[in-house]
Amino acid sequence: MTESAWFILKALFLGVIEGLTEFIPVSSTAHLLLIGSWLDFSSSDDKVFEVVIQFGSILAVMWIFRERLLHLFRGAFTRDPVELAFMRNLIIAFLPAAVIGALAIKYIKMLFHSPAVFVFTLVIGGFIMLWVERKPEYAKFGAEQPGIKPSGEAPGAPETETSRRATAHALEEISWKQALVVGFAQCLAMVPGTSRSGATIISGMIAGIDRRTATEFSFFLAMPTMLAATVYDLYRNASVLSGIEYFAIAVGFVAAFLSALFVVRAVLRFVSRHTYRPFAWYRIGLGAVVAIWLLSA
Repeated sequence: MTESAWFILKALFLGVIEGLTEFIPVSSTAHLLLIGSWLDFSSSDDKVFEVVIQFGSILAVMWIFRERLLHLFRGAFTRDPVELAFMRNLIIAFLPAAVIGALAIKYIKMLFHSPAVFVFTLVIGGFIMLWVERKPEYAKFGAEQPGIKPSGEAPGAPETETSRRATAHALEEISWKQALVVGFAQCLAMVPGTSRSGATIISGMIAGIDRRTATEFSFFLAMPTMLAATVYDLYRNASVLSGIEYFAIAVGFVAAFLSALFVVRAVLRFVSRHTYRPFAWYRIGLGAVVAIWLLSA
């Protein structure tokens, strides 16, 4: 097999890894960078491949929630107060990362080349998740919450006693202050190993959003965030990418989209019935493995 064929095959594999890890709190970026390093995948210095293919996973979410997205845009166009509030919250949560990311992108990309950073963020993030899950006021399951179904249906289920106790048990009930907390937490996820989904979901739970709704809000927030990151990275690096690199990005993008289609609904089912403790221990274990690898290198 030729060198170019191996390069594309590695891109395909990494695309699948991206789709499988984007929506669980284990840091897809850390997995792409670490596995890419172990596979000797020669990405560009600015790691455009690792950033752009993440939007493939986001497109899978947009497809699954397409009815809810149409409902959102239609409601915003007709000035429905509920949908306007939801869109306002998405904009509020998006702005901190947009501003800080644009100002600090140079320094953020430098961290992509420091595996030691992954060790710290993976382990610390894991312990934070375990701490949150130990708090009964934070560890609210989403199984009995009405929320938004993966098919995109608008909420209409009757309230339960559990849902009434939650500060926000549907996307439309999230306050602008809660959205702002999630938005600033998303800025932390610019550091590789932190996990965008982990930071936004856990911060949402701490802010008073129930587990499933925080997960759904994280999915929706990823749409403008990763679209902006993709466009910005391609714009900055379009002139330096080679033809084979563009092809690798396309292959990884499609692989991420297809694999994410199988993950999103599974994640929503999982968080409705379980805690995030397994992911927390996985992060800690992975951080330990990477630390041993660095020390033995």
